[in-house]
Amino acid sequence: MAIAAGARYCWAAQSNLGVAAAWDQMKTWLQILILFGSLSLLSIGGGNSVLPEMHQRSVNDYHWLTDTQFADVFAISQAAPGPSILIVTLIGYKAAGVFGAFLATVAVIIPAGALVYLVSRFWEHAARSPVRIAIEKGFAPLTVGLVLATAYVLGRSTEHDWRSYLLTAICAAVFIFTKINPLIVVAIAGLAGFLGWLG
Repeated sequence: MAIAAGARYCWAAQSNLGVAAAWDQMKTWLQILILFGSLSLLSIGGGNSVLPEMHQRSVNDYHWLTDTQFADVFAISQAAPGPSILIVTLIGYKAAGVFGAFLATVAVIIPAGALVYLVSRFWEHAARSPVRIAIEKGFAPLTVGLVLATAYVLGRSTEHDWRSYLLTAICAAVFIFTKINPLIVVAIAGLAGFLGWLG
């Protein structure tokens, strides 16, 4: 009788653990949908403009990644061919596996796509509207500010020594003052890191 009671207790405990794990998984899926769905509507100027908020939520709030992992995921997403939203897929994967990657990708594409479709229908009819002109003029500095905030957050996320700072400054100067293809600069910087020149 004691054995049967113990077996029932173990089964109930395992059942409760299974329910708790399922609840945690569903909670993570919901967090992925809300985070990337809302960021998709705020990504003015591209996905990189919302990286500070993405970093805050995925690293500091939800603890899906560390600072270094976030910087690595960003580097992989930028170096890989394809859209720049690949970072969203990688973060979703780190948070909840393959289904998390799928959810994150869908959450970032569908709301923004629907909004662009709806706005584009109005936008063509408002070609000379002062509201349209004001919005376009306001979004330009906003986008620059968001991109600068992204650079700051990513700069803080990586482990730097004097060689990394030097490479960052050289790359920035090349991008600003020359017309060299960015892929060449990325390849050279990647090779420098691979060869251990950056520590």
